[in-house]
Amino acid sequence: MEPVTLLLPDWVIPVEPAQTALAGHGVAVRAGRILDIAPHEQLLALHPGAEARPLPGCALLPGFVNLHTHAAMSLLRGAGDDMPLMAWLRERIWPLESKLMSPEFVYEGSVLAFAEMLAGGTTCCADMYFYPEEVARAALSVGIRAAVGGAVLEVPGAPPAEDMLAKALAAREQYRDEASLRFMLAPHAPYTVGDDMLKRLAALAEEADLVIAMHLHETRQEVEDAVARLGMRPTERLAQLGVLSPRLIAVHGVHLDAGDIQLLASHGVSVAHCPASNLKLASGMAPLAQLDAAGVNIGIGTDGAASNNRLDMLSELRLAAILAKGASGDASAMPAHRTLHAATLGGAKALGWDAEIGSIAVGKYADLVAIRLDTARLAPVFDPISHVVYAAGREDVEEVWVNGHSVAKKLQATKSPSKSELERIMSRISQWRMRASSVISGTNTYLSQE
Repeated sequence: MEPVTLLLPDWVIPVEPAQTALAGHGVAVRAGRILDIAPHEQLLALHPGAEARPLPGCALLPGFVNLHTHAAMSLLRGAGDDMPLMAWLRERIWPLESKLMSPEFVYEGSVLAFAEMLAGGTTCCADMYFYPEEVARAALSVGIRAAVGGAVLEVPGAPPAEDMLAKALAAREQYRDEASLRFMLAPHAPYTVGDDMLKRLAALAEEADLVIAMHLHETRQEVEDAVARLGMRPTERLAQLGVLSPRLIAVHGVHLDAGDIQLLASHGVSVAHCPASNLKLASGMAPLAQLDAAGVNIGIGTDGAASNNRLDMLSELRLAAILAKGASGDASAMPAHRTLHAATLGGAKALGWDAEIGSIAVGKYADLVAIRLDTARLAPVFDPISHVVYAAGREDVEEVWVNGHSVAKKLQATKSPSKSELERIMSRISQWRMRASSVISGTNTYLSQE
């Protein structure tokens, strides 16, 4: 029989039931799964031969589910700052990608991103990018759980959409036996993918039981252009094409009106809210309070490091909660426990993974994060859930587990060989920077020409 490990924090925050913080409780882990949740003394009595891991001053909660990332873009962090979305894409990101894109770029950038996410308490992410087989390989190397989406788009200069889709399906087949990986269909956006392809992807998702992740209503211009060109908003078009369903993760959802929200709610669509990226690109603020009131399932994402610069779910949590209040004029909007739900179980539900991750429950995978709350900058603690959302930072993450294995401790990777792989990739960063700088050709003064 597999050995049992007892994690003994000051609080267990299971996420469900809502607003629950179990003082003096711990979690028993065996074979990568949660075996028991009980007071410390009871766990020690039930499992006398178990390894006990005291975590004084810590809250133990489910690992964060980062519902929208472009992991490989960590190699473009800071290469396109202070630009609006379409200029950022057309003048900076797409030219950089056209020159730098390769399996090596995607693998190495993804390893960097996944290591950063794990160190900050993210144990699962939903990624959308090219070369999905390399994203999957990077996730396995680092030890993060991932839903991998191979991007599909139909724009001049891009590879044929059929080839992109074939790559995504081939990666799914290659890694189909890996329990820590799932695969998604990832059409880029309504304005970059045509009707025929969207209908095909919707049918394929039903046939193969796949999630679809797509950028939707990210900017006001996107919506206005759709209305001018087609006479309908993007959500209406997707409804007509059969894309709106519980399988769809609508990424961003910034410019949604009441009709859009009703469409999303009635079709069971989830929304991946990316507050920092939306603000940094001046795209706007998503109507989070209205989405929540309508019963839309909400998850939280960082987006990629090229548009956010930090893959930090704790900072995203705080920003999401505060923005919901400011945008709605309601201080009770998205309270701490609802925001934490979005960053854990909400993301898991969007991925169809909520039966196995997203909360601390017997039988689920032991994907966990311990956050230290007993430092001087965080004292005193009246409500540990509130403290996690409004006060803690990723520097307070004590340890992170995926499938019951410790993968990061005090912001450092603990899994081998990922530590040595990370060191190898870090030794090549200057080469990637020089190559990116040559594409940018000195248009940004903060990118020195080496």
